[in-house]
Amino acid sequence: METLKQIYQQLSQRQDLTENDVHDLFEQILEDQLSESQIAAFLLGLSVKGETADEITGIVQALKEHAVVLPKKFTDAMCNCGTGGDQSYSFNISTTVSFILAAGGIRVAKAGNRSISSKSGSADVLEALGINVAADAAVLAKALDQVGIAFVFAQTVHPAMRFIGPARKALGIPTVMNIVGPLANPLNLETQMMGIYRQDLQEIAVQTMKNLGRKRALAITGPDHMDEAALYGENTYTLLENGRISQGQFTYRDLEMPKVELTDIRGGDAQENADILLSVLKNEASPYLETTVLNAALGFYANGKVDTIKDGIALARQLLANGSALAKLQHLQEVQV
Repeated sequence: METLKQIYQQLSQRQDLTENDVHDLFEQILEDQLSESQIAAFLLGLSVKGETADEITGIVQALKEHAVVLPKKFTDAMCNCGTGGDQSYSFNISTTVSFILAAGGIRVAKAGNRSISSKSGSADVLEALGINVAADAAVLAKALDQVGIAFVFAQTVHPAMRFIGPARKALGIPTVMNIVGPLANPLNLETQMMGIYRQDLQEIAVQTMKNLGRKRALAITGPDHMDEAALYGENTYTLLENGRISQGQFTYRDLEMPKVELTDIRGGDAQENADILLSVLKNEASPYLETTVLNAALGFYANGKVDTIKDGIALARQLLANGSALAKLQHLQEVQV
C-alpha cells in the first residue's frame, strides 16, 4: 500500500484513494498501530476531500474482517439502520420498524448503538424493553434463527472500533465513520435500507452497498435532512435494483397518508421511547403509528417484498393489526436475554 505520508499527500491534493489502500490503512488502525493524531488526520483529510464509495468500501471490508463471527451463517438477512445526526429528536423509528419487517417474513439483523446525538439510541430503547443488547454471537445467531430478528450491537460485534473512538471524539465533527456505521453489519446482508441525513451522500452509500454485494438496497432522506422518511414534506431516495441505481421522491400526498408534523413524532428518553414503540406495535392510532407504517412500507419495498410503497403500507398495517409485529418483540424478549 501507499505509505501514510503518501496517503496524507494525496488527501491534501484532493486525490481519491483506492479501496485497497484504504483497506490496508484501516487494518493498521484496527490493529492499534496508528496514533490518535494519525487517525484523526486521516479522517479529517478524507472528510475535507469528500469520501468515495470505494474508500468507504475499503473501511467497511476491514471492519468486517475484524468483526465477531456468528456460529451460524446467514445469507438472507436485511438491516434497516440510519446514520443519525439529523437532530430531529424523533422516536426510535427504525427500531420499531424492524419488528414489522420481521413479522413480514424478513430476517432482520438490526444494527445499532447507544445514543450519540439523540436522547435514546436503538440500544437504549431495546434495553428498556428487557432485551440484552450486548448478547454474544451465539445468542444473536439463535435469535436470527428462531425469531427472525436480532439486535446487533456495534460495540459487541466491532470491538476494534475502540481504537477509532478517541480520534473521533477529539475531532468533534461528522466523519466517514458516521456513514460506515450502518454499512458495517458483520453479516453479509442480502438487502438493506439505510437512513441518511445528507441527500448528497445517498448515491455514494448505495454504490457502497452494491460493492458489498447487496442484491437490493435503498437510501432514504426525509424532509429537513431526517434520516427517516416523514409525513410532512418531500422524501428522496436512491434505489439499487437489478444492478441499476435510480432516484425517486414522494410526499405523504402521493401515498394518500395523513400529514404528520415533526413536532408530533418527537421522542424522549429510553423509557418514553419504549412506551411509544409498544403503543405502535399494539396498533394504537397515533402520529407515531403512521410514521412507522410509512417507514416499514419503505423497508418492504427496499427488500423487494412488495412492488410498490403503497403495497408496503397495506402489508405493514395488516401485520400491526393482527398482532404479529408485537409477537416478534415478545419472542425476542425471550431469546435475546
